[in-house]
Amino acid sequence: MDGKYLALDLGAESGRAMFARLAEGKIELTELHRFANTPVQLPTGLYWDTLRLFHEICEGIRASCKAADELDGLAIDTWGVDFGLIGNGELLHNPRHYRDARTDGVMEEVFVRVPRIQIYEQTGLQFMPINSLYQLYCIQRDSPELLDAASQLLFMPDLFNYFLTGTVAVERTIASTSQFYDPTRKAFATDLLRQLDISAKFLPGLIDPGMELGSVLPYVAERCGLKHDLKVYTAGSHDTASAVAAVPAQPGENWCYISSGTWSLMGIELQRPLINDTALEANFTNEVGVDSTIRFLKNIPGLWLLQECRRAWAKEGHDYSYADLMQRASAARSIDTILDLDQFLSPGNHPRRICEFCRKTQQEAPQDPGSTTRVILQSLAARYAEVLNVLEQLTGRSLEVVHIVGGGSQNRLLNQLTANAIGRRVIAGPSEATAAGNALTQAMGADDINSLEELRSVVRASFSLEEFRPQN
Repeated sequence: MDGKYLALDLGAESGRAMFARLAEGKIELTELHRFANTPVQLPTGLYWDTLRLFHEICEGIRASCKAADELDGLAIDTWGVDFGLIGNGELLHNPRHYRDARTDGVMEEVFVRVPRIQIYEQTGLQFMPINSLYQLYCIQRDSPELLDAASQLLFMPDLFNYFLTGTVAVERTIASTSQFYDPTRKAFATDLLRQLDISAKFLPGLIDPGMELGSVLPYVAERCGLKHDLKVYTAGSHDTASAVAAVPAQPGENWCYISSGTWSLMGIELQRPLINDTALEANFTNEVGVDSTIRFLKNIPGLWLLQECRRAWAKEGHDYSYADLMQRASAARSIDTILDLDQFLSPGNHPRRICEFCRKTQQEAPQDPGSTTRVILQSLAARYAEVLNVLEQLTGRSLEVVHIVGGGSQNRLLNQLTANAIGRRVIAGPSEATAAGNALTQAMGADDINSLEELRSVVRASFSLEEFRPQN
C-alpha cells in the first residue's frame, strides 16, 4: 500500500487541492492550494465562475509538482446537480448556479406533464427545485436552440475532467444527483426525459468511481509544469460520495452519517435502492456511492444559513470568524426557537429573515449574532433528530451511532447539540473526509486498496476522532 495522489475538492463555498500520501496503512493529507468559489450574478441569472475554477484547478496541479516528484493520479469531486453543455468540443454556456431563481416553481410545471410518483419510481431522488432535471427543463423551455447545439452534457466534475483529458464521460455518483438517473437500472432515465420532450442524444456513457480517464493533455502539462504523465481518475465525483466512502464506521456497527458542510446530507448506506411510497412521502433520495453502494439520505440545508448570516454581518462591518461566533453562541442565553431551514434556501439578508420568520411563527427572535448562531445550530440539530427517526422507520434499523464527517464536524457546539437532540453517540471526524475519500478511491482504482472496508480501515487508522454523548 503505497501511493501519492492529488485530491481536487470543490465545494459550494471553496475549493482545495490536497496532496495525499498513502503508506503503511495510513493516509496523510496536506493542503497545497485553497481558493474561494464565488458565484457571479448577471442580469440573466446566477452563474459559477467556471473558467476561474479551472484556472485554480491547474494552480493546484502546479502546486503538486513542488510537493512530489511524481503523482500516481489525481481526481476531482464537486457539488452535485449543476452541469455544462458541450458542442463542437466547446463549452456552449457558462453553467448556472443551483440557487439561480429560474427554477422557482418549475417542479409544478413538470408534474403537470409527468406525475411526481412516476418521476420518483424512475429515479428515487428527493424532490428539490435545484435538481438537474428542472434546470434542463428550463433550458428546453426557454432556450431549446442550446440543447439542439449540444452534443454532450457534462456535470461539473466531468466538465473539468474533459478540460484536463479530453475524455467525455459521466461518473455515476454525480449523475445520480440529477433526477434523470435510474439507480435500479443503473442508467439514465431517458424515457422520463422523452416525456418532457428532451432528447437524450447528449448524454455520454457512464463510468464508475476509481476508473482511469487518461493522462492530462499536453497543454495542461505545460501550463502546470509537469515533467511526467499524470493519470486522471474518477473519484466519487459527487463530493458527498467521496465523503461517505471515508466514514470511519466499524464493521457490524449500526450507523448513519451526516456529511456536514454548506449542506448536511444525512443517511445510511444500502446495497440496493429503497424506492417505495413511504420513501416518496418522506422525500428521501437514492444516490450512488463508491463500490456500487446506495446513499439513502436526506438533503438538509446545513451551515448555509450561518454562512449567509456571516456575509450579511460582514456587509454591516462585522467580519465575525466562525470561532468567534461559536464562542458567542456558547455564551448566549438559551431560547427554544426552532427555524424551518427550508425557508432559507435562497441568498439574502438572513439575520433579518430569521427575525421575520420568528415573528410569523410567534417564536422568540434572537437579538445578536451569538444567539442567532445558537438558534441556527439547535434548529439543525432538531432537524437531524427528525430525519434520524424517519430513517429508522423507513429501513427498520435501530441506529446506534451517528458519524459526522466534513468541515462541519469541527463544530463542537453543533456536535454536542446534535448528540443531545438525537440521544445517541456522535463520532466526529475526519473533517477532510471528502479529500480522503477522493484520494483513497483513486487508490482503489490503482489497486493499492482492495475494498471499501479496507478504505475505511485506512481512515480509522489515520485520523483522530472525537466522541460526543448526550447531555441534559
